[in-house]
Amino acid sequence: FTAMVNREQVSLHHLEVFHMDECLTWEGKELPRSHPYSFRGDMERRFYDPVNEKLAVPEDQRNWPRLGTIERLRDKIGMTDIDLTYGGWGQDGHIAYNQARRDPYTQVSLDELRNSTVRLQDNNWDTILALAQRTFGMAYQFVPPMSITLGLKECLSAGRVRLFSDTGAWKQTALRVALFSEPDPEYPLTLLQEHADALITATENTAAHPISLHPEWDLGL
Repeated sequence: FTAMVNREQVSLHHLEVFHMDECLTWEGKELPRSHPYSFRGDMERRFYDPVNEKLAVPEDQRNWPRLGTIERLRDKIGMTDIDLTYGGWGQDGHIAYNQARRDPYTQVSLDELRNSTVRLQDNNWDTILALAQRTFGMAYQFVPPMSITLGLKECLSAGRVRLFSDTGAWKQTALRVALFSEPDPEYPLTLLQEHADALITATENTAAHPISLHPEWDLGL
């Protein structure tokens, strides 16, 4: 993308970007930009910095989710027609960091999830373990324990939603549930079924599933 922008001299001055989520320390503070789970650091290195500064997205049109910007983001998105949501999905089908809630005392209904907005939260244990396996050799102590995320109300307000995954076993069950289950708060990705223009793209490995490949298994169900 950045090479095309520079090569074809495409101005990004009209582009407004709302970044969907960010990992935080246990105190809700920002991570160092060189941390592997600083999404801002990653976007600056891959998306913004390589673009010729004469063509780049203006700084004030780069909307970062931070502890001090929650209300401003909620209000600004509420007054904006979002064209496109780009992203992936998590092991539990989370879009942005709209993880399936695991709190035993506070259950979230499908309607509450559907109408969720930008917020600060603890990351689920399964999210922490998934990121630890992916990046830190299971050293879960280094995985950020908190995050800030746009809600599904904001993410799915876009005219088009395009989600991608190439991470295989991590995402296989969430993809199957998204395709074949009714909407369910246990798998937020299932709410894409209600969107008028949503597309999920996955590699063959991500679209496969060990249970479907082993019909001889007796799972005791």
